[in-house]
Amino acid sequence: MTEPVAYMLSDFVGNDFTSLELPKNPNNPRGLYFKEQLHPRVKMTKKQHKQFENYKTNKNDFYNFWQSLLVDDVSLFKEISERDLMLAWLDDRTIEIVPDMKWFVRSKERNSEKNYYYFVGKRPTDYWPHYGYKRAAKKFDTKEEAEKWTNPLTEAVQLPVEGE
Repeated sequence: MTEPVAYMLSDFVGNDFTSLELPKNPNNPRGLYFKEQLHPRVKMTKKQHKQFENYKTNKNDFYNFWQSLLVDDVSLFKEISERDLMLAWLDDRTIEIVPDMKWFVRSKERNSEKNYYYFVGKRPTDYWPHYGYKRAAKKFDTKEEAEKWTNPLTEAVQLPVEGE
């Protein structure tokens, strides 16, 4: 958990001395607020951000952007809420670029050089699957797909994909 970055000013009786009206939370009696609550961020991958900026330069306003998403059925933005997209449209500083995450199958133990071995693939003619370094590893979209290739010596892990 992160450290609090702001406090609601009040006396010991409970009278508020701030003009800032933050919502009262019964789970937060001391009035502590964290950075994520005061400055909400919209998380996008690089691919989503590039497409978002493309829409922003080509569309006049948020309404046209939202209508084009509904008509075009752009699957890039399905997991981002309309509120978050509107926040990002109004202020680019609310966008946080997160790495694209994929699932990999890797060894549980490291080798002598402190590296993991990753599942590369299996050809139909081979009896055993091939393992190598991450740059050649097979990427899976879901955990279930990756777990099909695990064994007692390997595990399915979600890691950021570099270079995309």
